[in-house]
Amino acid sequence: MGHLGRRARKKKKKMTTESLTLCHESRFVELRRWLKERGFKSKLLIPAHFSDTGRGLMATSPIKVNDMLISLPERCLLTTSTVLRSYLGEYIKRWKPPVSPVLALCAFLIAERHAGSLSKWKPYIDVLPQAYNCPAYFSDEVINLLPSGLRAKAQDQKERVWELHSSAATFFASLQPLLQEPVVTVFSHDALRWAWCSVNTRTVYMRHPQSPHLSTELDVYALAPYLDLLNHCPKVQVTAEFSQANRCYEIRSVQGCRKFNQAFICYGPHDNQRLLLEYGFVAPSNPHAVVYVDLGTLKLCFNDWDKQLPQKLLFLKEHDFLMNLTFGLDGPSWRLMTALRLLSLKPEQYACWKTVLLGAAVSKDREEWTTQTALMLCKILLGESSMALERLSHLKQGAGSSMTEQLSVVEFLRREEQAILGHSQELLGL
Repeated sequence: MGHLGRRARKKKKKMTTESLTLCHESRFVELRRWLKERGFKSKLLIPAHFSDTGRGLMATSPIKVNDMLISLPERCLLTTSTVLRSYLGEYIKRWKPPVSPVLALCAFLIAERHAGSLSKWKPYIDVLPQAYNCPAYFSDEVINLLPSGLRAKAQDQKERVWELHSSAATFFASLQPLLQEPVVTVFSHDALRWAWCSVNTRTVYMRHPQSPHLSTELDVYALAPYLDLLNHCPKVQVTAEFSQANRCYEIRSVQGCRKFNQAFICYGPHDNQRLLLEYGFVAPSNPHAVVYVDLGTLKLCFNDWDKQLPQKLLFLKEHDFLMNLTFGLDGPSWRLMTALRLLSLKPEQYACWKTVLLGAAVSKDREEWTTQTALMLCKILLGESSMALERLSHLKQGAGSSMTEQLSVVEFLRREEQAILGHSQELLGL
């Protein structure tokens, strides 16, 4: 794995197509044989290693606009229905209160990985990552290097996995009859973290009927072997859905793909903070990349003597203008500048708030104040980013391969942040 995560690494050097092919590796041979037994026969895409993204799928023939990229039969999908039909089914069905769809899938993945050569899903388990770059795997030192808003979400992710493991302890204990080893060693926190990240990063959206044996949480998960080797590109367009007629999960390419090029899909218009949080990677040249301004940073731009600040912030909150305040590739967002204009208002100008919400300027001096405050925000955020990069540089010294990978992802995010803020400063200074 390279330094930007599974799907997004800087290109180092161009390699020949022959040297990239992975289809002759034993684990991929076994995976394709296993899939063929379940009805998947396509040879359009083969596994390969790409210098810029790592492992992915290569097109062996030209893919035209609206051509089928991949069609994976229902028998190949791992869903809660699969779990309920398995040896775990009777344990889940009699457990009260019912377990969640996510926990059912996690328990199955853990049990199947533990089964080793006896697992019917071994060919798929063998190609899953051994660990992930999601924040659930981050140490506190690495989490503290993240931007403040993302830092809180990353910590929350770690805590959610711990809480899930703790709350599931008695359910896991009920599975002891299936095991020869103590259940606590098989269904450990590390095992659950791996399974949870596998589900969270690799499932495709597929709505399932509500099962009476599971909790009422939405069941929209399907692990899709081979299909999940497709990497993310924010500029690619595809259509993806489960075909009721064909009983297959189908992805069609909107733009097509050249022969011997990597075939991509798009997970959605996500900025790099969300990609890191949800999938454990960042995407270079991401058109959706932004830097967030949180409330704590916003307050640093105001003096204590501004007695109207609490009322102004309450007003912004009531009108949903304290969230998603960002700097992007084209400078400060409309929402950020509108929020700053509202904060700039003097008491005698409060009657203008409706026109400000519609994008109108108030006065020349208020516009200057707004621009200067936006510049101040840039300076504050750049300072935080520089301090994080300095601490990151020290942590890299002597770090193991796993932490080095995590630090490299955070470093890319922070350097992208600096580039966006630097460009915003230039635009605001014009």
